[in-house]
Amino acid sequence: MNYIIPWNEVVITATRSSGAGGQHVNKTNSAIQLRFSIGDSLVLNEAQKSLLKQKLSSRLVQGDQILVRAEEERDQKRNKEQAYTQLNMIITRALIVPKKRVSTKPTRGSVKRRLTAKTIRAEVKKNRSGKIDY
Repeated sequence: MNYIIPWNEVVITATRSSGAGGQHVNKTNSAIQLRFSIGDSLVLNEAQKSLLKQKLSSRLVQGDQILVRAEEERDQKRNKEQAYTQLNMIITRALIVPKKRVSTKPTRGSVKRRLTAKTIRAEVKKNRSGKIDY
């Protein structure tokens, strides 16, 4: 299930991009920073908020905010879309709860086949020794 965070819950900041790029980079604010506060969200319930805080603890800033920065593209609009997509992917992945593993027992047939194969293998090895049993 994909989670889509509404734009009104995201704080958008435009900054200058880092790195090479010449005059264009030096005079335009094309890099985008998105901040999403987990605690202030109206879309997520309390269980989802606590799960996000637990799973994304190393990524959070100021206690409960997710910060995403995009500066790959030359224009602000594409960086904004890229950062928004990345934010939604982070939240969707963090909210996936893995299935609990249920341990099973081997079937009677599989146990019988394993033991038969072991017996045959033991006979093959025994016959290699060169000793003759009378």
